[in-house]
Amino acid sequence: MAARQVLLQECRVTLSALPADSAFSHVTAARLLGLPMSYAMEEDVRLHVMRPIVRNRVRLPGVIGHRALHARQIVDIDGLPVVDVADTWVDLGELVGRGKPVGLDDLVVLGDACATRLNARTPLMQRCLSRNRPRGKETLLEAYEEIRVGSASPRESLARLILTRGGLPEPTLNEPIHASWDPTVLLGVGDLVWRVLDLDGRVVKVVGECQGALYHSDDEQRVADGYRRDGLEADGWDVQEIWNDDLNGSTSRRATLVRFADALRVPHETLRLADVDARFFSSHAIDVAIQRQMRRSAYG
Repeated sequence: MAARQVLLQECRVTLSALPADSAFSHVTAARLLGLPMSYAMEEDVRLHVMRPIVRNRVRLPGVIGHRALHARQIVDIDGLPVVDVADTWVDLGELVGRGKPVGLDDLVVLGDACATRLNARTPLMQRCLSRNRPRGKETLLEAYEEIRVGSASPRESLARLILTRGGLPEPTLNEPIHASWDPTVLLGVGDLVWRVLDLDGRVVKVVGECQGALYHSDDEQRVADGYRRDGLEADGWDVQEIWNDDLNGSTSRRATLVRFADALRVPHETLRLADVDARFFSSHAIDVAIQRQMRRSAYG
């Protein structure tokens, strides 16, 4: 049985034992809503359930009960009451911190998926600000600044984070690219698309294509990818592929940044190589930790 069907079955069985004002939340809501999950989140197989704060916390085997001070928007997913996309993003801020499964980059990737589904990122901020000091607020607010509408996959979100944090201009996301010689001809849809002026005033056109071994390695797909790439390159586009290995590890990330900088004619001395590493803690959390260490040293 597929993982989603197993989850649905578990939730339906549990729902029969829950009070009527309960809804699935947090990691369980993210799964049911089809949001991207980090490895640490995937490891949490418990069911998360939320009730209003004036009610008793749900206590059942294999269930984590939460109580909500502020009302959540509830949607129906296959007959199950589930906290909606925007409120789930804010709720996941509760799972931020040392020893917890959600970090800054996770909230950006999740936020991209939520904002793209909602076709706006403002609902995420509105839900966050509607609550009285939500847990993880500083990390949520920092993540929000890097959330963009239009990302189609976690890999695209991560690639964008690495390249823009490293000093490259913001790309447009999943942009249809039409032939310069005939605007009715669609050459393809670019995952990450740049049109920038170089120092000589020429337009540099670069497409970042996120490739996955599962989808892009079979013969038929490789032929289609090659045909599309040929069309883009014939029209002056520089197509740069991005594979999983390009995004994993500091050395690979820096090499990817430099490769795209060369394609975009961006001088290496303007790059921020140290900023491409994965970020789990917010700047606020790091500052607090530094201040605590300084106080300990002062009184040590």
